[in-house]
Amino acid sequence: MNTRCVMLSRALLAMALTVSGSAVNAQSAGNTSAVAPTADPADVGSMDAIVCALYASISGPKGMKRDFARLRTLMAPEARFVPTGRAPDGTHRYRSWNVDEYIAAAGPGLEAGGFFESEIGRTTTSFGNVWHIMSAYDSKRTLEDTTPFQRGVNSIQLFNSGTRWYVMSVMWDAERADLSIPATLLAAPPAPSCRKSY
Repeated sequence: MNTRCVMLSRALLAMALTVSGSAVNAQSAGNTSAVAPTADPADVGSMDAIVCALYASISGPKGMKRDFARLRTLMAPEARFVPTGRAPDGTHRYRSWNVDEYIAAAGPGLEAGGFFESEIGRTTTSFGNVWHIMSAYDSKRTLEDTTPFQRGVNSIQLFNSGTRWYVMSVMWDAERADLSIPATLLAAPPAPSCRKSY
C-alpha cells in the first residue's frame, strides 16, 4: 500500500472513531438517563433479573391487563421488537416496532387470551458493552398447561450502563415443522424461575 493510501486510511479511521465517540457520548448524556422511564432496581440490577422481568411483563391470564408500564422501564428509549417468520407464500418476513408499536400490535392479543411465556434454555455471549442472549421459550395459555402451544427463540440484546441493564432489542422466530430449537440451546440452563402473582 502506498503512502497516500495509508494516510487516507488513517484519516478515515480517525473520522469514524470521532463520529462513533460523539454518538456514544450523546447517548450516554441523554438517552439512557433522561428519557428512559424509572425502573424498579430489582428488575434491572442483573442480566437474569431483566430477562425475568421481560417475560413476566407480557405474561398473564386471559383478560388481565399486561404490565406494559413495567415493560417500558426495561427498554432503552430506542429499543426495537422484531418479529420474524415465514408467510404463506414461503417468503421470509419481519416487522420492526418501537415499544409503543409493539404494545399496540401485540397487547390486545396477549390480553384477549391467556399467555404465559417462559424461558426454557439460554446461551449468552458478550464483547465489551455488547451482550447477546439466545433465549429459548415456550408459550402456554395457562400456568397449568402441560404442553405449550408454541415454542421459539428470542434473540435479546442488552446493554449495561454501569448502574443498570437495558434491553436494546428483542428479535424472535417460532418453531415450525422444518425449524426446531437446537438441542444445544435447550440443554443450556435458563434464568432462575420468575415468581409473580397474577
